[in-house]
Amino acid sequence: MKTVILAGGYGTRIRDVSSDIPKPMIPVGEFPILWHIMKHYSYYDIKDFILCLGYKSEVIKDYFLNHLKRQNDFTLNLKSQELCYHSSHIAEDWQIIFAETGLNSFTGARLFKIKKYLENDDYFMLTYGDGVGNVNIEELMCFHKNHGKLMTITGAHPPGRFGELEVHKDQVVGFNEKPQVTEGWISAGFFVCNKEVLDYLTPEENLVFEQGPIENIVKDGQLMCYKHPHFWHPMDTSRDYQLLNQLWDQNKAPWKIWS
Repeated sequence: MKTVILAGGYGTRIRDVSSDIPKPMIPVGEFPILWHIMKHYSYYDIKDFILCLGYKSEVIKDYFLNHLKRQNDFTLNLKSQELCYHSSHIAEDWQIIFAETGLNSFTGARLFKIKKYLENDDYFMLTYGDGVGNVNIEELMCFHKNHGKLMTITGAHPPGRFGELEVHKDQVVGFNEKPQVTEGWISAGFFVCNKEVLDYLTPEENLVFEQGPIENIVKDGQLMCYKHPHFWHPMDTSRDYQLLNQLWDQNKAPWKIWS
């Protein structure tokens, strides 16, 4: 099974962090958030990826093309161009299609342009290249297959934006810094799609997947929600960047389910 990752947007709301790199390449610890997302799927033995590229696609390509060099000490023979690695870091066992889907394409148009890579797949995963969570992919897939509809979307509680005070008789007895909201559901990505979902796409560059196609899938009664009440967080603002890096640096990252 393949996982399609939308990784071509501009990330305008977080330009103060990512002015020189595409949003999926914003680092969390020593790795870009895109790597964290792919690592999560690979934990569930889903290791084939299609990256829908656009803005600064060369940065993403360069990162993976030179992944071994980044992680290892090596000797380079300039004449023969032969490389000899000295460290023990092993490259991820991933197969990646780097698909150029247009600089200004919207999400639906990006998906339309990679249809040819999914022709032989009955199902595929789909998510955004800017959000992490501890979604159980195995349970998600079982949920999708059991309900028999065309598409499943993962619903998560919105991340908190304000600190929460616990007050007793005007005295603050507890403080929770930006807790995750426990009511309401928003799209967290982590879709599972039958291949028939691709039939809802059209080639217009301004096609927004979350509008026309998904709205029509809803009208046809073919969209189900897998409720994920646990950790999920997007990389939308510099505050998100700081929070995710703080969790990672303190070894408290809930999405790190791999060893």
